[in-house]
Amino acid sequence: MRFATWNVNSVKARLPRLLEWLGDTGPDVLMLQETKVAQGEFPSAEVAELGYETAEYGQGRWNGVALLSRVGLAEVRNGFPGEPGYPGAEARAISATCGGVRFMSVYVPNGRTPDDPHYTYKLSWLSALKTALAGDVAAGPAVVAGDFNVAPTDADVWDPAAFAGATHVTPPERAALAAILGLGFTDVPARPLKGDHPFTYWDYRAGMFHKNMGMRIDLVYATADLAGTVKDAVVDREARKGKGPSDHAPIVVDLDR
Repeated sequence: MRFATWNVNSVKARLPRLLEWLGDTGPDVLMLQETKVAQGEFPSAEVAELGYETAEYGQGRWNGVALLSRVGLAEVRNGFPGEPGYPGAEARAISATCGGVRFMSVYVPNGRTPDDPHYTYKLSWLSALKTALAGDVAAGPAVVAGDFNVAPTDADVWDPAAFAGATHVTPPERAALAAILGLGFTDVPARPLKGDHPFTYWDYRAGMFHKNMGMRIDLVYATADLAGTVKDAVVDREARKGKGPSDHAPIVVDLDR
């Protein structure tokens, strides 16, 4: 089985690139984040031509997550029990069973700044996610992946000093990630196609991609039964190149399954 996760930063803006990438890469399951389309407006017909079923959870110009699968989509759930809102429900998580594995695509709140109410919301959201995921871990093979908007360690940012006092690197955020891992997940490390750092996000500004001034904030957490079958995991840096890319690169994972 091959699966992938990608913050596409507007599925309509990135649709030609997405379709080409799907044709070239051929994941059995793709978890998407930041689709930025309203419910019912995801380009399901276009991806269906490549053999994919779609489960979507949309929210207009903001947020949005989706699952594409060519190995079935069962027990689809938008959001998760106990998920907080800001102030109402936001389209940040979707899960389904595909090929005998429970997949959840997540787009964790950004947090903005540590003194912003959105930061408190982010921590509450991660705490509720942990509680909800406990059932998925107990039930069998599971993956939660996506844009976590947290760099797990200082090695996951291009310059720790540049992030002093900012979100994405604070101890409470990292502790929230560690708590999710503690449920029984494994952080699946993806190798970079270039350089020593498996960054997944580079700001559009100031040539940061070409300077490799990035962050590892897109993560793949798998239960031990799946993590032990990983043959390869790659940050597809090539997908971040060219005209009109997302500011994130996809992660592609191959399982011996």
